[in-house]
Amino acid sequence: MTITKFQIVRRSVLLPVIVAALAVGCQKAPEVVPPAPPEVTVTTPIQKDVTVFAEFVGSTEAYKSVNIRARVQGFLDKMSFEPSSFVRKGQVLFVIEPEPYEAQRDRAAAGLDGAEAGLARAESDLDRLEQAVATNAVSQQEVTRARAERDQASAAMLEAQAALTNAQIQLDYTTVKSPIDGLVSRNYVDLGNLVGSSEATLLTTVRQIDPIYAYFEVSERFVAQALEQRGGHIDPSDGDYMRATLLLEETGLEIEGRIDSLENTVDTGTGTIRVRGVFDNPDAKIFPGFFVRVRLPGELYEGALLVEETSLGTDLGGRYLMIVGDGDVVERRYIEPGQLQDDNTRLILSGLEPGERYITKGLQRARPGMPVTPKTAGSGS
Repeated sequence: MTITKFQIVRRSVLLPVIVAALAVGCQKAPEVVPPAPPEVTVTTPIQKDVTVFAEFVGSTEAYKSVNIRARVQGFLDKMSFEPSSFVRKGQVLFVIEPEPYEAQRDRAAAGLDGAEAGLARAESDLDRLEQAVATNAVSQQEVTRARAERDQASAAMLEAQAALTNAQIQLDYTTVKSPIDGLVSRNYVDLGNLVGSSEATLLTTVRQIDPIYAYFEVSERFVAQALEQRGGHIDPSDGDYMRATLLLEETGLEIEGRIDSLENTVDTGTGTIRVRGVFDNPDAKIFPGFFVRVRLPGELYEGALLVEETSLGTDLGGRYLMIVGDGDVVERRYIEPGQLQDDNTRLILSGLEPGERYITKGLQRARPGMPVTPKTAGSGS
C-alpha cells in the first residue's frame, strides 16, 4: 500500500495530540473538598431568680371628691377661682349675697343682749327677795315666783344664744370654701343666679388627685395563688406583695405605688375581686377616669432560665430555639415561653436545660440536623 505525502503529514500532526491525551488520562483526578460547616454565634441561657408580673386593666378615680353646693338661699355674688385650677383647703370659691344673713345675725345678737339683760334683772330681783324673806318682809310665795322668772329668763337667754349661733352659721354659709386641696372644676352656675332656693344647688366640684386611686379587677385564681404563696393570708404589712405599678400606655408613664384595699368577696358573675391601688401623682399627669394598666408581682421562679428574645422562632409547632448539641449539630427545640422581661429576654418555663447552647446569630444559615461551627459572642471568627 502506498502512503502518500499527505497521509505522512497528517499522522505526524495527530501523533503528538494522541500522546498528550493519553498522558492526561493517566493522571489522578483532583479531590472535591466539602465546604466547612457555617459559623454561628451561640450562648447559654442566663439563670437567675425571676418574679413574674401580672397586668390588669383598670381606671383611675380621685383620692377625694367633693361636690360644692349652696347651703343657703341667695343670689350668687362672687366667684373667687379660675376654672380647672388647683385650690387649697379653706380657699374661698363663691360668695352668696351675705346682707340678709348679716341682718339676721345682728337681730339675733340684739335678742341675746335683751335676754341677758332680762336674766340679770331676774337674778337681781331674786337676790333682793331672798334677803327680804329672811326678815319676813315678803312671803315665800314671792320668792318662789321670782325664782321661776329667773329660770325663764335664763332659758330665754339660752334660746337667744342658739338663735345667734344659727344666724352666724347661715352667714358663714354665704362664703363657700373648698373643704380639701384639689383640682376645681368649672363653675356650674353663673354669677347673678339665685341658688339654694329649692335645693342645695351644685356650684362646682373639687377633686384631690395627688395621690390618685386606680381600681381594677383581679381574677380569683390570681388571688388564690397569692394566698397560697403567703401561707393562706394576705398581710397588709407585706411590702413586697403590696407593691404595684401603674402604667399609662399612651405616654409610657410608669408610677410606683401600693395596694391599699381588697374587697372581701368574689363577684360570682365575673369570678373577680375588686382591688384598689394608690399612687403618687404630684405633677397631675394622671386624671380621674383614665384607663390604665396595673402591674402586680406574681409567682417567683427560682433559678429561672432566660434567653434573648430575638433568638426565638415561631412556626406551627409553637416557639422554638435552635440548639447546638453534641457534635455541633443543630436541633430545633420547642419550648414553653414565659413573660418577656424589661431587658428583652424571655423567661423559658420548660424545654431548655441550664448550660445548653442556643444560636443567637446566623440563624438563617442553621438547619436542623446539619453541623455548624459554633462561636461565642466576642470570640471573633
